[in-house]
Amino acid sequence: MIETKRHSLVKPTIQTPYHIDFNWWRQNNQDWHVYLRSYLSPEDQLIYANLTEETPIDLVDGESGEVSQVDALQHILITRYASRSDFINRNTSITEAIFRLFLVNGNLPLSIADISEKIGRSAQTILQMLSSPRIYKGLRPYVK
Repeated sequence: MIETKRHSLVKPTIQTPYHIDFNWWRQNNQDWHVYLRSYLSPEDQLIYANLTEETPIDLVDGESGEVSQVDALQHILITRYASRSDFINRNTSITEAIFRLFLVNGNLPLSIADISEKIGRSAQTILQMLSSPRIYKGLRPYVK
């Protein structure tokens, strides 16, 4: 059976919500947990070597009070790394900054306008990159 890919007929705009599509990682034979572990310091990689990612942990948004569930590795990154000034900075590549932003916010959908505001990069540049045929790190439009 030939597998076909569904492509959206809607052209993304700066209001189109995006997220990390973790299914994209699986479909491309990549393990996003391995990628996330690379963010940990060598010391934390040893400490959390036996960490089981499948266990969901409640994460409470300090501003909105909204509760979302993330896996243990995401929780560590959000609570221990995301607040560091070097986690997302001006020198972070644009795709990496967007990916890290979604990690920090529990992968809640964000429009390109919101992404632009939060990472300080041009919305038009982000739109061109994310709406190209190439998919970067599973960053795709959010479909309900």
